[in-house]
Amino acid sequence: MRKNFGAKPCTYPQPVFIIGTYDENGTPDAMNAAWGGISEEKEITICVDSTHKTVKNFMKTGAFTVSMATADYMTECDYVGVVSANNVPDKVAKAGFHVMKSEFVNAPLFEELPMALECKVISYDEESCRLVGEIVNVSADESVLNENGKVDPAKLRPITYDSMNHTYLVLGEKVGNAFRDGLKLK
Repeated sequence: MRKNFGAKPCTYPQPVFIIGTYDENGTPDAMNAAWGGISEEKEITICVDSTHKTVKNFMKTGAFTVSMATADYMTECDYVGVVSANNVPDKVAKAGFHVMKSEFVNAPLFEELPMALECKVISYDEESCRLVGEIVNVSADESVLNENGKVDPAKLRPITYDSMNHTYLVLGEKVGNAFRDGLKLK
């Protein structure tokens, strides 16, 4: 028998994204966002409330980065989600993140977070809080790459948000092969 929970923002896994922006003075900002995902081949869509400093920033610069939150930096990633840059302008430094500028967009990369999407703003709808970005580059630190030069999730250790229990979980166990295992049923 199933239990009904009603309409809730609950999917598994729910990625934990750290959105990086610069303000008009070049001060970096980071915020934690869990409601988003890939919406086209080179496009990401994320729900970001218009009251966030991040929105003001990407509307001015036309750019943002989306880093994958990791188990190794879970505390810091949670911190940038519970503290607003509207009140704590130096929250990136307080989180202990070190910033480097993206080569592709006017937005920061965080050295501690080894994988990021570098994006240009396509659109932002203040009413629906929907940010749509064009992915212009994906970058990953060599420390999270496998022997074939691809991202190794076991090394990256991305976290997912469990909205039912308000916890973070680490992803990583391989259970099958995409676009191959299902062919057994053909």
